[in-house]
Amino acid sequence: MSTLNTARSIAGRLSLREPQWESLQKLVTAIEAVPALRDHEARSAEELTAMIEALKGQFSNLSDFERDFPSFCFALATGVGKTRLMGAFISYLHAAFGYKHFFVLAPNLTIYNKLIADFTPNTPKYVFKGIAEFAVNPPEVITGDNYEQRGTKSLLGGIEVNIFNISKINSEVRGGKSPRIKRLSEYLGQSYFEYLAGLPDLILLMDESHRYRASAGVKALNELKPLMGLELTATPFVEGASKPIPFKNVVMDYPLARAIEDGFVKDPAVVTQQNFNKDDHSPEQIERIKLMDGVRVHEETKVHLLTYAQQTGQKLVKPFMLVIARDTSHASQLMQLIQSSEFFNGYYANKVIQVDSGTTSGAEGDAVIEKLLAVESYDESTEIVIHVNMLKEGWDVTNLYTIVPLRAANARTLIEQSIGRGLRLPYGRRTGDETVDRLNIIAHDRFQEVVDEAGRGDSPIRMKVLELTPDQPANEKPQTVLVTSAVENLLGITQQKQSQFASTSGIYQPIKPTAPVLTAEQTPIAQATLNVIEQISRQQSFAPTSATLSQAHVQAEIIKQVEAIVSPKQIELIASGPSVADIVKTTVAIVTKHTIDIPRILVKPKGNVKSGFHPFTLDVSKINFQPASQQLVSKALQSGKEITMGKASLVYEARLEDYLVRELINYDDISYDHHAALIHELAGQAVGHFKSYLTTEDEIHNVLGYYGKQIAENIHSQMLAHYYEDVTEVEVVVSQGFTPLKPSAITAVGEILTLEQLPTEKSKIAQAVYGGFSKCAYTYQKFHSDTERVFAAILERDAQVWFRPVSGQFNIFYRNGIYESEYIPDFVASTGEFNLIIETKKLMDIENEDVKAKAAAATSWCENASKYSVSNGGKPWKYYLISHDKVSISMTLLHLIK
Repeated sequence: MSTLNTARSIAGRLSLREPQWESLQKLVTAIEAVPALRDHEARSAEELTAMIEALKGQFSNLSDFERDFPSFCFALATGVGKTRLMGAFISYLHAAFGYKHFFVLAPNLTIYNKLIADFTPNTPKYVFKGIAEFAVNPPEVITGDNYEQRGTKSLLGGIEVNIFNISKINSEVRGGKSPRIKRLSEYLGQSYFEYLAGLPDLILLMDESHRYRASAGVKALNELKPLMGLELTATPFVEGASKPIPFKNVVMDYPLARAIEDGFVKDPAVVTQQNFNKDDHSPEQIERIKLMDGVRVHEETKVHLLTYAQQTGQKLVKPFMLVIARDTSHASQLMQLIQSSEFFNGYYANKVIQVDSGTTSGAEGDAVIEKLLAVESYDESTEIVIHVNMLKEGWDVTNLYTIVPLRAANARTLIEQSIGRGLRLPYGRRTGDETVDRLNIIAHDRFQEVVDEAGRGDSPIRMKVLELTPDQPANEKPQTVLVTSAVENLLGITQQKQSQFASTSGIYQPIKPTAPVLTAEQTPIAQATLNVIEQISRQQSFAPTSATLSQAHVQAEIIKQVEAIVSPKQIELIASGPSVADIVKTTVAIVTKHTIDIPRILVKPKGNVKSGFHPFTLDVSKINFQPASQQLVSKALQSGKEITMGKASLVYEARLEDYLVRELINYDDISYDHHAALIHELAGQAVGHFKSYLTTEDEIHNVLGYYGKQIAENIHSQMLAHYYEDVTEVEVVVSQGFTPLKPSAITAVGEILTLEQLPTEKSKIAQAVYGGFSKCAYTYQKFHSDTERVFAAILERDAQVWFRPVSGQFNIFYRNGIYESEYIPDFVASTGEFNLIIETKKLMDIENEDVKAKAAAATSWCENASKYSVSNGGKPWKYYLISHDKVSISMTLLHLIK
């Protein structure tokens, strides 16, 4: 019976990533293909050779176990999650076969301690999080430090995970001595080594296995004769005399290039200056230039990360820069330079640490290590780390964004070794923000060499290329601009938020800030009032619109709640000025004047919802698969019999269409009961296409069996374009009559502009930040095009209030295939008669299906919003789509929306 369902369950509970799940499937495939792998006695040379031969058909890179027992290497790029995969292996082998004894090998003390932490319950990266059985009865963790006092959990049905440090065992076996693990234990009556070697189900897991393949310690551990070895590494080769020698037992190869392409790690980029010629500079000058440019990139990244966190509400991430020195003497020189006043005026004097053998011992060394371990903390001050060769595997930080390599190395070594520590993502996934997702390597003097190496066919990665201008004007330093509402600005709340940040933090500080209508002592009362208004806005029957906030009974309730939450000390501070009631009235008046009531609308279907796919003719013009020449197709006598085609194990189908039907019904939006006729018709069209150019039925079986999943994916993507949904009746629910504006943040380079100004280069309009508004509900805005800037100037002149919405403000969704996507309009504005949603588009784009779908969704929203607004004494809503060529500063808003 197959154990694949067990593995699938484990993958789901542990939320494995695709390469981790693929690795687990490889292990399942190997064990099911060769049952002798589970036979502890079948370990003669002849039997191991037979296993290899039986597995070669499944794994093309497997030619030798390279040990005296079956051992498989899973080569996964740094940052993909090798430790989590260990947890999956152990969970699967225990659940499927009842194995209870596991031996995890670490290459050094750093990884040894990290593994102990990751296998300990209730820690942040606990490898068994999600496995219910282990939540009740967690595995017993036995380490190289406590094994002599081990428990007996495995005797009671639990499992044991032994974690040992190979470097410690290596040191113990020098000079022909036996390691301590082999010495007699009075507690056991034998050595712990003998105890382990006598276990029939011992599984050996080797982390970073490239580090100790030929070490004396591993040779000693071979005598353990484990049932099976599972090796994990990012670099599946050992260094030979002239070139790397690849492992012979690799069954899963997920290189860095795939990890980058799939978005599991940062995207590395090599950085240089424009027109840089290394021959024009001495080595010392090049070093200085690289350090200075590294800091430039670091500071820009710091601001982008801050902006991203402000925009999304994600955690704050402090980036740091890693400088790789030649030796300890060179590291000390760099330390002196960076701490000196001539290096950016000494700004980094207390923000740099040196990590090498000379700085990590003694009491001062403890302080350095403490800073290094805390470098991910946003509140820790370190922004530059200088190291020689100490930060290797096991140092898993997520906030390394800039690397300045100053040690001589060939391009391949630079690529493979230097960037590994900086690949992990701070948010665990790509964000879509290029700067947040990028790792920068400053390599002026090796730039072309690194680019050429990265472009080689056997390169582990493909790098992006960035160029810096030799000099960056001071006024072009990136800054984060806090975008708050005009209400908060007038009440002094914005100024208090900005005052929390130092002038060096990268937060924009306006030269002439808006003078608030309240004093600093009165502002906290205004903030409390806004908080109460936000709560009351959800009481729709009590305050259906912002205008009702001025009614006597509503305002009396606001005053009552504000007085209940402000402290006596705050009351004391305003004793000589306006009362709480007066401040509430002022705040309400400002909110009412500068607010556009955007109701929170939910449209729910009533009755039956019919959905499906309209029939269509499949486009097969791009589908031209050829038979896999390295594989053989063996036709079974009846459907359901397993056939082998080279590397792939396939289930033969009697009807050609069924290869595609079985893949299509795996999609969540396809039901065989409802869509059988259509998917059989489409599968038939695809088969007909393959018959038109493939000459034999065996070739068609080959193509459909080998490429069935890809073909089905193409068919499904075409089906999405013909999806329909028929809702006969809907219920419109308005849960909130008006909603507060959401704060945001944007990145600015250069000065804040007014609407009359264009950037120096018109093409850079999207990078410019505008302010100085009198009618905009936000303090600052950005525009995607100059048309939007001009239209904003029209609104500033002709509208009562306007702004550019942010995500989540309207909750308008439109159909995009079977998915719903959020529509964020260009502008929202209020005039004396209407509330307006306005979109500006190029004339050629107005008939675009995507634009029309957004327009339909916005029009429907306006209809529902109008019914609510008008019934509560407010203005109706209108949606307008205006082409770019109509927008001119000489046009009035009324003329444009006619």
